Amino acid sequence: MNTPAKLVTYVAGLAVVFGAALGVGSAVGEVGAPPKTTTPSESTAPSTGHGESTGHGESTGHGESTGHGDEGGATTTTPAQAAAQDTPGGLQVSQNGYTLTPLTTTLTPGQATDFTFSVTAPDGKPVTDYQVQHDKKVHFIVVSRDLTSFQHLHPEEGANGAWTVKLTLPEAGVYRAYADVFPTGASALTLGTDLFAGGDFAPKALPQVSRTAEVDGYTVTLDGDLVPGRSSKLTLKVSKDGKPVTDLQPYLGAYGHLVALRAGDLAYLHVHPDGTPGDGKTKAGPEITFYAEVPSTGDYRLFLDFQHDGTVRTADFTARAGQSTAGPSSSPSSSPSSSPSSSKGVDHDSTPHGH
Repeated sequence: MNTPAKLVTYVAGLAVVFGAALGVGSAVGEVGAPPKTTTPSESTAPSTGHGESTGHGESTGHGESTGHGDEGGATTTTPAQAAAQDTPGGLQVSQNGYTLTPLTTTLTPGQATDFTFSVTAPDGKPVTDYQVQHDKKVHFIVVSRDLTSFQHLHPEEGANGAWTVKLTLPEAGVYRAYADVFPTGASALTLGTDLFAGGDFAPKALPQVSRTAEVDGYTVTLDGDLVPGRSSKLTLKVSKDGKPVTDLQPYLGAYGHLVALRAGDLAYLHVHPDGTPGDGKTKAGPEITFYAEVPSTGDYRLFLDFQHDGTVRTADFTARAGQSTAGPSSSPSSSPSSSPSSSKGVDHDSTPHGH
């Protein structure tokens, strides 16, 4: 075969090879492109934590969803959202974008200190406009972590959203401070933070469950039981020298104010007074009635402020939720902390209260 004939034959062979390769490539498809598959995580919107979803609804944080779903159906409350709604107050230093910001958290035990703090708004600026609750814009409560020391104070308003109160932490240890506030345009909330008094300390045991408290010659008895998951009626009866006190004095819009704290985590719980002075039906003693809402079984500390003869006094109790006990007619033992010393440091221009 001559040279031109060989070249023709060679070129024809190459054409056959390239044609076959082209056919194979068309049948197989693009090289290196894996087939698209749908994983379970893609067919279901992935969770970003805290109950938030990046799926068809727009998440607003903390388990809240705006419900703008493709299906157009009604929104449902997620477990995380329900848990956030059920969280008692005082357990968080920041809630709904509002943050309790103290100037310092360390104090010298036994020494009066001008304690200054502010509440910052979601925009990072101090809140300067508050709704009045029980005649005050801010209620400031400080308790020791072992729940044997209690103070309810009312700070003075300063410039640029600052609040200052004369505070004494009686002994070395760890304390919990609460700011009970209602920023205008928001919701009422209770923010909490820990305070520290340096030095050696030994935490005290929780005072025993009791139906009776003694303070400054007054006897206060407790009737009613805390029932988890529902509003519970509590009636406190004040007497002095064995005689009922029937001329209690109004104090910040009520005949008595009650703070309830859960032992263990010091959750600040809602307590509602029944009736107000001057409403034509609420008597000035000897009984003061409240409705308390507790979320769980266990021990709680109750602190009652009442005013008589121009002086505010605090009676304290340990109560147990989920266990029905005898009423005040039984033989209650006096709480170890129900002596006048248990109210040491309580500001007499103060009052516990709930929302």
